[in-house]
Amino acid sequence: MGDSISSQRFTRQDRARFREQVQRGLEALELMLGDGWFEEASQPQLGLEIELNLVDGDRNPAMTNEQVLDAIANPAFQTELGRFNVEINVAPRPLGDDSLVELEKVLSSAFAAADDRAHGAGSDLAMVGMLPTLDETHFTERWLSREPRYKMLGQQILAARGEDIELRLEGVPLTDTAEPEDLDIICDTIVPEAACTSMQLHLQVKPEGFAAHWNAAQAIAGVQVALAANSPFFAGRALWHETRIPMFEQATDTRSQELKNQGVRPRVWFGERWITSIFDLFEENSRYFPALLPESSDQDPLETLRSGTAPDLSELRMHNGTVYRWNRPIYDTQDGGCHLRLENRVLPASPSMADAMADTAFYYGLLHSLAHSERPLWSQMTFDAAHENLHAAARHGIESQLYWPELGWVGPRELVLRRLLPLAAEGLEAYDVSTEARERYLGIIEQRCVTGRNGATWQRANVAAREAAGESRPQALHGMLDDYLQRMHSGEPVHTWRP
Repeated sequence: MGDSISSQRFTRQDRARFREQVQRGLEALELMLGDGWFEEASQPQLGLEIELNLVDGDRNPAMTNEQVLDAIANPAFQTELGRFNVEINVAPRPLGDDSLVELEKVLSSAFAAADDRAHGAGSDLAMVGMLPTLDETHFTERWLSREPRYKMLGQQILAARGEDIELRLEGVPLTDTAEPEDLDIICDTIVPEAACTSMQLHLQVKPEGFAAHWNAAQAIAGVQVALAANSPFFAGRALWHETRIPMFEQATDTRSQELKNQGVRPRVWFGERWITSIFDLFEENSRYFPALLPESSDQDPLETLRSGTAPDLSELRMHNGTVYRWNRPIYDTQDGGCHLRLENRVLPASPSMADAMADTAFYYGLLHSLAHSERPLWSQMTFDAAHENLHAAARHGIESQLYWPELGWVGPRELVLRRLLPLAAEGLEAYDVSTEARERYLGIIEQRCVTGRNGATWQRANVAAREAAGESRPQALHGMLDDYLQRMHSGEPVHTWRP
């Protein structure tokens, strides 16, 4: 979805041509998988993207991403869907040794420098899962970035629905004595999707190992969300601990109610089965989902392959980028070669860079151990159980109840402390991650579990305390965000924060 779009409208012929190109791309991919075309990394490589929000001095969203990017003048920072968003991209780097510690320093320095330059545009950078001061007045098309692909994407989603977008959710009470707060709004734009700011983790994977890594990532998605939840407020309401999950699902839903009733698959998709090959995912995408941005290239992927060159597969990649799997397969080309990556998309933007690196280390370490386990985790639990874990974790966060083989229903804090932290440590050791990095980042995960404090619980406690002291909800949200940003800049992990 990072590719530019040149067309301002698409014809029926465009759609037919695009479908044909996607199918030819699938055929080419199948041949490439069978013929050993894919490069192997000399050592494990990690890649990272973090989506950020922009706020003004009053902590309201700032529609300034163009000015901020001009001021930052760093190609690592790019536009995102909303004019109140930017994104920082980390080029692939080795995962082993002290790479994570070094990456934390690099990211912290780059973030501080970018934030300093953003001040010149009257803005501050905010790293948070959903910006708590965003409200319904911002849900208009003028808040979309000016890049044509975003406007076209919004038009195509609404055209596919044939009606406006409904956002509905029953929240988790903010305190023991509070009533649940409900969200029930209708909007004519995909701007609410821009409210869902995430951290995406990439790992280059060999074709024969992809299925095991994807299945493992699906199995632990609920645990990841429970530990890292950081999106408890949206449109002024206290909703789920990780409201970003259901809001992203709803804000990009191309189905009318009738199509939902028929069981048509949603565009934001967990999936429906464990897989045996990366090809399963690309094939499902082409089989079940019509094109949103059917712009075709002139390259014939089969002819290109027959000439001995790795094809771009631009149509297959474009289509794949508009099916929003929580764990997404990636085909990419570079320097004449091609490779496969697994993109993990379940995590929100973190409260601090230390927390971001902790979530990164936990994911890569646990994923390695599970993907190489003699008895695969996914052979011991149903796919539906993994899916239900994701939504249970999004709703109740670190205090949710998840299903886990041999343990039954268990809280994520107990599960991580008893079972998963040792596995994550073993996986990081297998990646040759240094003892210092393992102890630093898995120690942060451990303390999150011991204290029960992550971004979501901290935000909820701060707002509850402010409201108990007499502040209105808007005052409490703005005040909480100001406190949050001060602590974010300290660099200290969220388990050390006090409400």
